Order: sequence, then C-alpha cells, then structure tokens
Amino acid sequence: MADYDFDVLVIGAGPGGYVAAIRAAQLGLKTACAESRETLGGTCLNVGCIPSKAMLHASEYFDAAANGAMAKMGIEVTPKLNLDAMHGQRRDAVKQLTGGIEFLFKKNKVEWLKGLATFEDAHSVSVAGKKVTAKNIVIATGSSVTPLPGVTIDEKVVVSSTGALELEKVPEHMVVIGGGVIGLELGSVWRRLGAKVTCVEYLDAILPGMDMDVRKEALKIFKKQGIEFKLGTKVTGVQVNGGTATLTLEPAKGGETEMLNADCVLVSIGRKPNTDGLGLDKIGLAVNQRGQIETDHDFRTKVDGVWAIGDVIPGPMLAHKAEDEGIAVAENIAGLTGIVNHDLIPGVVYTWPEIAGVGLTEEDAKAKYGEVKVGKFPMLANSRAKTNHEPDGFVKVIADAKSDRVLGVWCIASVAGTMIAQATQAMEFGATSEDIAYTCHAHPTHSEAIKEAAMAVTGKPIHI
Repeated sequence: MADYDFDVLVIGAGPGGYVAAIRAAQLGLKTACAESRETLGGTCLNVGCIPSKAMLHASEYFDAAANGAMAKMGIEVTPKLNLDAMHGQRRDAVKQLTGGIEFLFKKNKVEWLKGLATFEDAHSVSVAGKKVTAKNIVIATGSSVTPLPGVTIDEKVVVSSTGALELEKVPEHMVVIGGGVIGLELGSVWRRLGAKVTCVEYLDAILPGMDMDVRKEALKIFKKQGIEFKLGTKVTGVQVNGGTATLTLEPAKGGETEMLNADCVLVSIGRKPNTDGLGLDKIGLAVNQRGQIETDHDFRTKVDGVWAIGDVIPGPMLAHKAEDEGIAVAENIAGLTGIVNHDLIPGVVYTWPEIAGVGLTEEDAKAKYGEVKVGKFPMLANSRAKTNHEPDGFVKVIADAKSDRVLGVWCIASVAGTMIAQATQAMEFGATSEDIAYTCHAHPTHSEAIKEAAMAVTGKPIHI
C-alpha cells in the first residue's frame, strides 16, 4: 500500500473545507488543509456572511436612531455616523472568528498548508512549490463573484460584494445590479446609512427561487424602506468616468434604452464555482455546464480518492449546506455514514425584516403533490412583533392535502432566520401541520406565528 503524507487533504478552508478537516481529524485521520488566503474561513468569514452581518446589524441600530423607531419607544437620540468605527467592529468580528478557526486547527492537529493547491495526480497536489500526497483529497474551493460581461469591477466605483463592505464613504447613489440575496442585503446596509439605492433586476420579481408570496411581500417592504426597483430590466453597459458610473439599461423584453448615473455600482448577479487553477484536467475530472463538479450521494467524484463539497458541487451556494457536507464527507471517508438531506436546506435573507424559507414553494409543492393546503399568519397579529414595533411580514405553512405532511415553510419576520430552524427540524422528522399546531410555543414569542400558521392550514388560527 502506498505511503501517503496524509489520510485526508482538504483543498480550501471555507465553511465546507475547514469543517471537513476538523471532522476528519476528530475521527482519527491524519489531516491537512490547503488554503491560499492569509486567513482561514473562506469567503463566508472573510468577505461574505460574517462581515455583511456585522454591517447589517450596525446599520439597523443607526436606522432605528435616525428614523424615529427609537423615539417611538421613548428614546430620543440624534445619531452621528462614524463609518470608520463601524468598519472597525466588522473587521474585529472577522479577526476573532478567523483566529478561532486557526485555534481549532491547532487543537485538532489539522496541518494548515499555506498556498494554492494544484493537482499533480489523484493522490498528490503541489502547494507553494511543495508536493504533498494524501489517500483522500477533498475539493472545497468555494465560489467567487460572477462577472457581468463587459463590466470591469474596480472595487472603487464598480464593486463586488467584497468592495461593497469596504466603502470609505456612504455613496450618494448606489445602483445594485441583481435582486438576489447579496444585492438586497448590502443595498439595504447603505440605504439605511443614507444612500439612495436603486436595484436593477433582469427578472420580473426579486429573490428568485423563493416562494412567490414572499417575493411579492418583500418587494413591498423594500419599496416602503426607500429602495427603488427597476424590474424586468437588463444592464447592457457600465461606463466609468472619474468617480461616476453611467449605466445603460434596457427592458429585458426589448424597448427603449435608459441611462442611469451612480457613484457606486454593486455587481451581484450570482456566484460561480472556483475550479480554475486546480489542475482538474491532470486527474481527468471535467466540470458540468455550470462549472460544477458532479458527485454521488456520498460526495465522491468519478476519480477514486477525490471528493468534492460546497459551492463547487450542485445545490444552493450556502455556508451551512457546505458545513453539513463537510461533516458528511469526513464521516464517509472514515467509513461511517455521512448524510445531508438536500431537500431541507433553509435559506435566509438577512435584511430587515429577515426572510427565510425551507422546503418547497407553494408553486413547486402543487406541481409535485397536486393538491396542497396553505396556512398564513401575519406578524401584525403576533404579540411579540407588536410590542417590538415589527408589524411587517407573515408565516406561511404549506402541507400536502392528503397526508397533512409539511412541504414548505416561508416567513418574513425580524427573526425569521432563527424561526426557520424550528420548521426545518419539524420537517426533518416528517411533521404534519397538526404536529406543529399542537406543540406548545412560549408566549410571547415571534415563533408563535409558526404555530398559528400551522393552525391556519386547517382554517383555525386563534388570533385572526
């Protein structure tokens, strides 16, 4: 048997990669993780989920102080924005968390190989000029920003999500290209801090992939917050002159072009798998039409000993999906049974209020199961939302008409991202709407809205 340097080598230290490496080490496998960034944690911790949440949270405080929400509760303040300090607390959160992963690597004896890993063959890679061998290699290289053809991102005037986190001043007018999660989150940060924000979306509705009731209600809420939308519109060009960008827009279905000026343009039209530079051709591994690596149920690629997880394989590009796959792939390599239920990956938009969903949309549930029952409950009628001055949103429960099994749960609420965990767990156990309706929920909590929406499936909510 060949003598390898490691039992497991993970390429990439994002949420999928670092979790896979730690789990493999916990299971007694000699493990290394190759990462080319100066810090661990990948996009999520360094320039994605974590720093964006730090800015979202801080900007919510500023908005509450500046726009009368605090005054309504008897707290009269006049806020002054210190953007440098706001960026400082964001960087501090990132530093602590990325440092925390470094500590966990040391604690679990995971060796961090600093540099870009490139395949030499199925069991060896080159990292920073050094050849490293492993019995199993896990590709967990994540994803990067999808460029808009013909548009140059300079991270000053035309920015990606990375640059949008680092702006030195509040833009006068920010144009967000793309009405998905990232564009709406970062657009809402700068809108709250004083920018005029216009969102240009190619489709006729924002938040593709989410339930249509949620998409319509979210649009109303964002408009009320002052974000302007140009739906069914495509950006055909962006010209930068000095500190100003001029965008050329035209209706997606054809028609008159329109010009729009902005001092900041955020390109957020999606993300693409990071497979370039890995040397996949050397091991005979091709990517599919979307640039993804195909795997089987256990995350094996077609090359023996090579596995893949996270954003480089099909499925939603979400940190928690990658983390679950990281645990599963390590367990599979160790000879255990690692499982991820890809039908129940919750999605959250961390705007204000938050938007979350799990399972099927109503449209997809009808297509798959035929007849469905739907229960809805407005947050306006929820006592905790009332005391917190958070009237926007609703919870929607979709159940199979025959079996009453819950097929999907969608909600808009200030803490929707936390609430959706209950729905996900209930669905993981095959819950019916009746199961949720007859489970005692603490009062007063936002989560009671899930109970009431479940009761509404059979037409009997209490508080409406």
